[in-house]
Amino acid sequence: MTEGVSLAAEAIGRIGPLPITNTFVTTWVVTGILILFAFISTRHVQKIPGPLQNFAEFIVESFRGMVQSVAGEKTAVFFPIVASFFFFIITANYFGLLPGVGTVGFHELSPTTHEQTFVPLFRSINSDLNTTLALALVSVIATHYFAIRYLGFKGYMTKWFSLNPIILFVGLIELAGEITKVISLSFRLYGNIYAGESVLETASHKLFAFIVPIPFMSLEIIVGFVQALVFSMLTLAFMVLLTQKHEAH
Repeated sequence: MTEGVSLAAEAIGRIGPLPITNTFVTTWVVTGILILFAFISTRHVQKIPGPLQNFAEFIVESFRGMVQSVAGEKTAVFFPIVASFFFFIITANYFGLLPGVGTVGFHELSPTTHEQTFVPLFRSINSDLNTTLALALVSVIATHYFAIRYLGFKGYMTKWFSLNPIILFVGLIELAGEITKVISLSFRLYGNIYAGESVLETASHKLFAFIVPIPFMSLEIIVGFVQALVFSMLTLAFMVLLTQKHEAH
């Protein structure tokens, strides 16, 4: 019988030829939690807010203030997508720390090794590279969309291409750097969350399984927040820089 954290998300079912992985299921659960929280906290908006509305306003206004300090007059445009990244990632990271996530599941016979392997029903979303890669692609594509929106197509193209050979060379290097953004954003988030999941899995199999994981769990709470903040703020920084005109550099 093999245990441990698999590099790839495990399939727990299929819809026709399409596998349904545990991270895919967890993604919908996390999305549902966010939608439900948004609905309940804004269902009866009052001038004197209740505890839930007060909490929602506090976290949204706090994060908006942080975004405004970087984006300035573009805050209203950039805030929705940057905030979506932050709240989705941090909720996903913390959901992965809940009891039962990664530990409740079933055993199945591996067709390759012919050994019993454990398949969790839920798994931390960002321990799946497919998820972090998708987030990174959305981040970079949105950044270039906003660049075209603010600079126009001609102004956007002059960021990368020019008749001046030196400027053209620098522009091509910067264009290649856009590819590294996808790699950097996706692997940074994936590596940190997957490593944390592996450490918790190892610590949970020790003799004092209810004591040993506690300091690692505390660390993962901090890491989950930091990684959500880093991803969203890097996205914001990329958006601000790419939407600036050449004269502003």
